[in-house]
Parts: sequence; C-alpha cells; structure tokens
Amino acid sequence: MLTLDTLNGATAGAGALLSLLREGPPRTRTELVQLTGLARSTVSLRLDALLRHRWVLPADDVVSSGGRPAAMFAFNRTARLVLAADLGVMHERVAITDLGGTVLAERTADAPIDRGPEAALGRLVRTFTDLLDESGRDLADVCGAGIGLPGPVEYSTGRPVNPPLMPGWDRFPVPEWLGERLGVPVLVDNDVNIMALGEHRAGRQQTGQLVFVKIGTGIGCGVISDGRLHRGAQGAAGDIGHIRVATADDDVLCHCGNVGCLEALAGGAALAARIAATGVPATGGRDVVALLRAGNRDAAQLVRQAGREIGDVLATIVNFFNPAAIVIGGDLADAGEHLLAGVREAIYKRSLPLATQHLRIQGSELGDRAGVIGAAVMVLEHVLAPEAVDSALAG
Repeated sequence: MLTLDTLNGATAGAGALLSLLREGPPRTRTELVQLTGLARSTVSLRLDALLRHRWVLPADDVVSSGGRPAAMFAFNRTARLVLAADLGVMHERVAITDLGGTVLAERTADAPIDRGPEAALGRLVRTFTDLLDESGRDLADVCGAGIGLPGPVEYSTGRPVNPPLMPGWDRFPVPEWLGERLGVPVLVDNDVNIMALGEHRAGRQQTGQLVFVKIGTGIGCGVISDGRLHRGAQGAAGDIGHIRVATADDDVLCHCGNVGCLEALAGGAALAARIAATGVPATGGRDVVALLRAGNRDAAQLVRQAGREIGDVLATIVNFFNPAAIVIGGDLADAGEHLLAGVREAIYKRSLPLATQHLRIQGSELGDRAGVIGAAVMVLEHVLAPEAVDSALAG
C-alpha cells in the first residue's frame, strides 16, 4: 500500500524530470525512462506528481511511427506566473511573465528611486496587483517575484548596500517588505545583473562568457561566466563605474566621493551636465541621445568620447576575462554606432589580439525589456531548480 511518505520519497526526483522537459522537447514515458535510466514505475510516479500540480501537461503535438500514438508530455509554461520589476534611477518597468520568461503584461512609468523604499515599493505592489487584475489572474497563481535595483545589492539578503543613487535605501529589507505584501518568495539583485541574465537568455545561451554593460545615469556591468551569472563574494562584481579613468582630471568628482570615476565622465548624467553647461537643456542620457539624433554636434562628440573612455576600462576586462561577447545596453545605448564605435576603437587598440580575435561588441537585443526578463529568469532559476520543485511537491 502506498503511503504519503512513500509517495513523497518516490517523487523526490521529480524536479530533475521537470528540468528535462523544461529544457527539451515533449517526451513519452519510454523516452524519459531511457534518458534517466530509472525504472518505468519510478518515472511514472514522478511524472504523475508533476501532472497533478500541472507543472507538466499532455502535449498536443504527438509524433507517431504508426499504430496507436504514445502519449507525450511537455513543460507547462502557464502553470504559474512570475512578477518582475526593473527599477531604475528615474524610470521603472514592471511585468508579469509565464514560466518561459515570456512577457504577458507590462507597464512603464517615470518613477524616481529617491522617493525612498516604502514609497517606491508600495507603488510597485499596486502595479503588480493592477497587472494581475488586467490579466484575470491573482497572487495565488504567482510563484515568485524578481526585482532589480540601480545600486549594489547583497544577493544573499537582497538588501541594497550603500547605494549612491538611492538615498534612504541602505540595508532596507526589500525581500521581507515585499514578501509580506505579496505572499511569494522575492529575489532582489543589482539591475545590471538581471539585464545580463536577460540578454544571455535572449539567444545568447551558447555564449558561455559574456559581459553586459549598462550605460545610463550610472555605469555597471554584469558578468556571465561559463553560462552562469558571476556575482562575486558579496554581490559587488561588475561595478566598473567607479574605476578611475587614467586620463581623468583630479577635479572630476564622483558622487561616490572619489575623483576621476568612469561614471563621472561617461555616465548619462555627466554628459547631460556638460551639454546643459552650453545652454542646451538636458537632464539625462535620454536627452543626450535625443540631441544627437537631432544633429547636435556637441552631443555626438561627447557620446563618441564616452565610448572611448568606457572602452578603455573594458579593454582591461577583455584582457583579464576574455569574454566572447560584450553587449551594451542602457539609455546611452540608443546612440547606436556613435557610442559603439568609440567602445570598439578603445578595446581593439588596448587589448591583446588573441583576446579580441572572435570578440563581438554589439548593442542589446532586448533593449528596455532586458531587466524584467532577467528578473523573471532569476526567479525561474530559483523556483524551478530540481530541489525546489521536489520541496514544493512534498509540501
């Protein structure tokens, strides 16, 4: 007689079975037995548990070699929803995705992060609720939430640490605050890291070594190593915005308190301030790009020089890390080749030929959506990990 304990023990490997179906085509029971090397009865118990919880469904497309077609089973992308948010210094993008990371509903807004955590996160909860209502779903359908913040985040706790552009946010318990109101697990990371995850998922999964660079109000990069996000010991990896630029004057003061930082020379706010000093209104990177597209020569020259300065810093990373691809995103990335040409010029000039032999330097594929898709990927990697699925089924 099968008891609950026996069933839980028999389905303990159901998460690994789900991973096979999630990452591949629909399979029959026989194919799953062959792939796993497990007994058919064990595969059936694990598959039945996944079917009961709707993680897996019978597939519509059945391929048969004749006779009665064998039933095939596929990962159910619609089984749960993911809440995702990319909070920038001045703007936010909020979305709901399915378990495949496809955006089902989204909303963007101008929302300064310096209003403080409770105001910003309270607005976020309301936006999530509105999107769920519009989609005809509710929080019972949600398996987790992923949040990107424009500052250093200690990933193990999800708390921002001394974020220079986020007054009032230092050590604020973002996962706990949101978790109490949403009733789901909440994961938080630096916005550049989630963008790197999004870009890697968007057609670059075969690129094991990738550097994503966000150039907005600030400058930072996310590092994909051997197909996985590299966060560093405390979650501070990739903070290139505060590397000193060799050619910088000592009077270029950065908001971090140091002088000559890359962000203080080539960030969107820095370029806008220089444009504004000529009498042309500009407050951020988007204004600089708009002026460039309108034919403003000062804007074009500043963006090209910013590309060179960013490229100088990235050249060191290329020599050290030897990535296969560098992807440029953020507000200034909309300047296109004006920016990329400067980046390429400096990297190829200062990097070793072997390191740049097959290096690709290109703009973002996802654009403004990279953050929310990456935030969803962060949640999916957590809730769909085999051990997490096994725990959910046992619970």
